Amino acid sequence: MTRPARDGRAAERGTWGIAVLDRLAAMSDRWARVWFGSTALVASAAVTLQLIMSASHAHGHFTSAGGRVINQLCYFTIESNVLIAVTTALLAIRLTRTSPVFGVFRVAGVVGIAITALVYHTVLAGLAHLTGWWVVTDALLHTVVPAMAILGWLLFGPRRAASWRLTALSLVYPVGYLVITLIRGALVGWYPYPFVDVDQLGYPGVLLNALMMAVLFIVVAAAVTGVDGWLYRRGGLPDRGPAADALDLRGAVGAEVPGGTAPSGARRRAPDGGSPIT
Repeated sequence: MTRPARDGRAAERGTWGIAVLDRLAAMSDRWARVWFGSTALVASAAVTLQLIMSASHAHGHFTSAGGRVINQLCYFTIESNVLIAVTTALLAIRLTRTSPVFGVFRVAGVVGIAITALVYHTVLAGLAHLTGWWVVTDALLHTVVPAMAILGWLLFGPRRAASWRLTALSLVYPVGYLVITLIRGALVGWYPYPFVDVDQLGYPGVLLNALMMAVLFIVVAAAVTGVDGWLYRRGGLPDRGPAADALDLRGAVGAEVPGGTAPSGARRRAPDGGSPIT
């Protein structure tokens, strides 16, 4: 005679547990939007300030303000910060992004900004003597934005944004960057980084450096993909990445699954998820 009461209490505890999980999910979504939005703002401000300062800095290889601004856009650092600004702004607007195209740009942004920080702090830091606002933009572009972008990716995902196929496609970007940089350098007589300066190193030296950079890109891209998969298997975040559509969501509600439990993250999945060296 007491079994129905016990079942009722169990059902009540189950309902309470689902409510707690839903509340935690909503809190996570709010924090994710705040973090992604903040990252986009900081990256955008850093790039904008760098471009304004370059336009007004009448020294260097390029004599016109427009030429100096365009030249800044040829730095890998600027491009990776722009990728982070765009992708995190899109995530702040809508957390669930299942487009493979977005997945490619998201992975390229995370890998690119990680490479930016690694190469700068191990190779390029100290080569230029900076003063004033140049110090601020240097810190934002090479340290603050990379830290915010990588931490945001680790904490908020979206998980399953990386797959081996999307990661392979994202590597087209650095290859294309190198090719365009070498062609442009031959035309204008200027190269953005010393390790791709054909005038100083010759093509054999540049190609050797490019090979080492390619290995670094592959290692970092593989690490991003592997960590993304590991974090997904650990659970704790809803599936918002391009691979999420492959899930069987018939268990999105606990009552629809034998035993009343849903796959990790399934219950929470919803359509809207709620000059100087640069």
